[in-house]
Amino acid sequence: MAKKEVKEKAIEVTLWEAANKLRGSVEPAEYKHVVLGLVFLKFASDKFEEHRAKLIAEKKEKYVEMPDFYNMSNVFFLEEILRWSYIVKKARQNDIALIIDTALHTIEKDNKALKGAVTTLRHKKKITTSLFYFNFTSNEKDKKIKR
Repeated sequence: MAKKEVKEKAIEVTLWEAANKLRGSVEPAEYKHVVLGLVFLKFASDKFEEHRAKLIAEKKEKYVEMPDFYNMSNVFFLEEILRWSYIVKKARQNDIALIIDTALHTIEKDNKALKGAVTTLRHKKKITTSLFYFNFTSNEKDKKIKR
């Protein structure tokens, strides 16, 4: 069987196309709030998971659910419903915007240093479930983005 040749796109092209699909009919001035909130949520979740794995590797499993062991390393402790992996599992639900809003609001509420810094989607245009699922979960299955 012949191998299918895959054309590689520059990371900038891939990101631009994904951003345009996500934006849809959202005004550019409002779009930044949506994107920055999602980027922050993904970043905080990645840092949490990285620190969690480090604790487990250091044989400190009993501390993985203790916020102080994350905060002392300047990592936000995230309850399960605030983690990216949870949001990805719920991405096809009709209330995905509410799930994301709740996560952003809770992270802000639980971390005084973030007061007023995290924008939720409540007052912004609604993200459609299908666009969220397409843009933010497709790379979870295939993390091989060529640079």
